[in-house]
Amino acid sequence: MLEIRNLNISYGSKKIIKDLSFELGSREIIAVVGESGTGKTTLALSIMGLLSQQSGDASVSGEILFGETDICRIREPDLRLLRWKRISMVFQNADNILNPTMTIYQQISELTGKNRDGSSIREMLATVSFPVSRINAYPHQLSIGERQKALVAMAYILKPDLVILDEPTSSLDPDARVKIISTIKKLSRDRAVLLVTHDLGTARSLSEKTMVLYGGDIVEMGPTEKIFSGPRHPYTRGLIRSYPGMDRTKDLQGIRGKAEFIETGCPFHPRCTQSIDICRLLKPVLKEYGGLKLACHRGGIIPMLEMRDIRKSYNKNNVLESVSFKIYEGETVGLLGKSGSGKTTLARIIMGLLEKDAGEVYLEEEPVKKWDAGFYSRVQMIFQDVRSSVSHRLNILDAVMEPLVIQKKVNRTDNITAVKKVLTEVELPSDENFLYGYPHHLSGGELQRVIIARALILSPRVLIADEPTSFLDPSIQAKVLKLLNRLQEDRGLGILFITHDPGVARKVSDRILRLDEGIIKNERLN
Repeated sequence: MLEIRNLNISYGSKKIIKDLSFELGSREIIAVVGESGTGKTTLALSIMGLLSQQSGDASVSGEILFGETDICRIREPDLRLLRWKRISMVFQNADNILNPTMTIYQQISELTGKNRDGSSIREMLATVSFPVSRINAYPHQLSIGERQKALVAMAYILKPDLVILDEPTSSLDPDARVKIISTIKKLSRDRAVLLVTHDLGTARSLSEKTMVLYGGDIVEMGPTEKIFSGPRHPYTRGLIRSYPGMDRTKDLQGIRGKAEFIETGCPFHPRCTQSIDICRLLKPVLKEYGGLKLACHRGGIIPMLEMRDIRKSYNKNNVLESVSFKIYEGETVGLLGKSGSGKTTLARIIMGLLEKDAGEVYLEEEPVKKWDAGFYSRVQMIFQDVRSSVSHRLNILDAVMEPLVIQKKVNRTDNITAVKKVLTEVELPSDENFLYGYPHHLSGGELQRVIIARALILSPRVLIADEPTSFLDPSIQAKVLKLLNRLQEDRGLGILFITHDPGVARKVSDRILRLDEGIIKNERLN
């Protein structure tokens, strides 16, 4: 039905769409998702032939094949024969599309033919839940939602082969959104649909396949349910985390930085928390990974920490039996379990503070053979009892600086600068009065943030947090949880969050594991 080959679109010197290629089947619904400004609407307009090969500042190259017709290369009179009859579009801004001097009936009649029986128009408007009693109203007399429904009716009334929907539900209340999605599904049974939206709920409800667009490039593409239930690209995961859903329990997280159009390398690399040198130098190729197409030099979100078949017993009593799980970059895994279930034992094994009986610990897909300075520069721990986890003989400056000294970073001026920076990051003062105070001078919440600062000063990739809020009052606990959430967003930390409180676990975790009688069990978040 539709095939895009090596499509490039520029406005002046700015490339908006870059070497884009994909296919849309005759009865297929593909959703194109991404933040505002990533090229979604530009792609839709190009398929409608509204961006000609040289149209003002827009430059279009490549092929947009609709059947055997290349939209990029046919004349405007021929395009007019295709529009609405074979390719139609629900435009994003109804106010700019609907003619303010014509009634809704007149505007749809202009498409269907003025001498045609008006019953088909009324029937289509009723199908999209437009109040037929207002058929002779002018656009300014209608609500935004009613104008949106009128556009949907216009797009489908001639039964075109391809319908492009640009944010078809953005102006609707939740009840109307559910109804229009159901209606669009019915109307789209025998035609191809390209859905352009930032509403991930609409994309998930309507489409069979989803294409994630960033900086004019496809970064991930595949079956919709597979992408939403297990995104592989860091950008896709960030989009999903940013979207409020009724099945979501973790606090919303955004994506650090802002969208940019990058000429070299991976388009997402300035915002990606797992980018490496090659990401800045070479554009990744869209490849197949387990049923999804993915453009990522690292093969998607990488596992930071992995436990394989960890076992531990005390006096022939099995505390841990074949414990296995992974923590991915930028992911929080909640570990629940009652007191004495082995949670802290597992944490101490991960940190090399306790000998395991069997099993392997993997860090960034490499087995950990020794727990040395290199390991502790990448993995740090927040211990359960904050008062006993820092020496009261050290002032705050030296306590936070201690990991740098252990790592043999001996330039005290640089170390002081690093301490001040990380204290600011955890929202603590960095003046001399605070730096040269002692732990017993601090409140529980302040000391907890000092411990977090000390754990973060080496910029670790993994954080083991053992009951980090259990001794805090609710208001301070909320601040610490929000702090960890923000630091994870900024740094891409993989976090093992150990707690006995299911409510806390649900607020901070992407996944929850329950440790019960030495065995790990997955637990649903919804």
